[in-house]
Amino acid sequence: MNESLISPFNFSHPTAVQTSLYALGSFARFDPSGRFIGVGRFDGLATIWDLETKAAVRWLDGHVKAVTSLDWSRHSQYVLTSSKDWNVIVWDLASVYDPPQRHATIRCDAPVSSASFHPRNSQIILALLSTGEVYLIDLRKNHRSRTELYEPDGDEDGTEGQSSRRYAMTVARFDTSGKYVFIGTSGGYILVFNARTKAMIARHRIAGGAGTIKGLDFAKNGRRLVTNSSDRTLRQFIVPHYPRSPETGVEIFLDQELEPTHRFNDPINKTAWHAVSYSPDGEWLAGGAADAANHKIYIWDISNDGQFASTLDGGREPLAHLHWHPSKASIASTTNQGNILIWHSPNAERWGAFAGGFEEVDENVEYEEREDEFDIEDEAEIIRRKKEAEQDDVDIDTIDGANAPVYPAVNGFHVSGGNGAPPSGNVGESLDEDMKWADEDANDDIGVWKMKILMDDDDL
Repeated sequence: MNESLISPFNFSHPTAVQTSLYALGSFARFDPSGRFIGVGRFDGLATIWDLETKAAVRWLDGHVKAVTSLDWSRHSQYVLTSSKDWNVIVWDLASVYDPPQRHATIRCDAPVSSASFHPRNSQIILALLSTGEVYLIDLRKNHRSRTELYEPDGDEDGTEGQSSRRYAMTVARFDTSGKYVFIGTSGGYILVFNARTKAMIARHRIAGGAGTIKGLDFAKNGRRLVTNSSDRTLRQFIVPHYPRSPETGVEIFLDQELEPTHRFNDPINKTAWHAVSYSPDGEWLAGGAADAANHKIYIWDISNDGQFASTLDGGREPLAHLHWHPSKASIASTTNQGNILIWHSPNAERWGAFAGGFEEVDENVEYEEREDEFDIEDEAEIIRRKKEAEQDDVDIDTIDGANAPVYPAVNGFHVSGGNGAPPSGNVGESLDEDMKWADEDANDDIGVWKMKILMDDDDL
């Protein structure tokens, strides 16, 4: 059935497997448009699959060891892959060659555990090494640098008397705006850095302790954060506001304990979690269970106070990774055998959408004819009423305040995007110095590009 007839407000979670891709992958991630999916493999290859044709359309052959992470630029033109061979490679999918040309190659000092693009500029890259170090790498001509993000000693950040022990960094992510870098540690702390100044602006200890933080994910609005910890519990937090000094304009260092709004776990099997991902609207949370005998995905309804919703069973091949589609009720889950399962939410055909007077019923009912249903109406009277309706003035300039969308307050202000659209970021984003810094020297990833159609000799 035509997807345009499905109400976008009835967003649900996936319930069944739509298709399976034999991709030999260790993980898979949707691109921002949702049409392609990138797959990292243990043999050093990365592949790009077209979900419309269910076929691999690009082979990224540049690593000699296992690919550890893959990320997409804002408009999907560039793909980043990291590997245990100590390299991070940026690929240009607009290239006419196959495999695509390397746009950039970054050599690191150790095997790379993960890497990701800045949300606003694909020339800024965040890399986590297997040694527990995090580097912010800037490839722009006027800002070229490689800066380590580290936790300063107590006397450096103004917290004298506190323990100066540094824990290994285990996960690193940009927040959705790109202003901050969130880093999880082996000691259960979350460290927050300003991406522009590279300074640590906050240290958060998780209330009650959490063990090693293995994963982080943000809701699309950036206000909620979920962590995956070694104590087999997923925790959701409200991201705090980081105030700035009125004199210097620099964030004031915040040493604050974070109290989870929700805790998610498997109380029966006490299973750990391989991955966690929010739905596009942030109303659902998916957790991939580290079950050695089954492929299980747990779904929680965040809008209903985090109530457990359902369990998706993908068979006997254990789950290794999952990622939620950027705009639909769809999940890509990877099995330990390399298969990619694409989950979807089947929609029952609504025949009433084709005709306004058509009503669906579950069982046969006796039809009762109205007294005037088949009365012949004077055609002249119908024409007269139509002409009167056409002469009525229609107000297209005034917005009805009662029906105008109202969005939650951000930093004490109510904001909206253009034409009543949701806010695109924090208040004052257009004037924010951090945003201006990120937008400088942007590359040509502007959203207007096409992947070249390549044909084998056998197809000619």
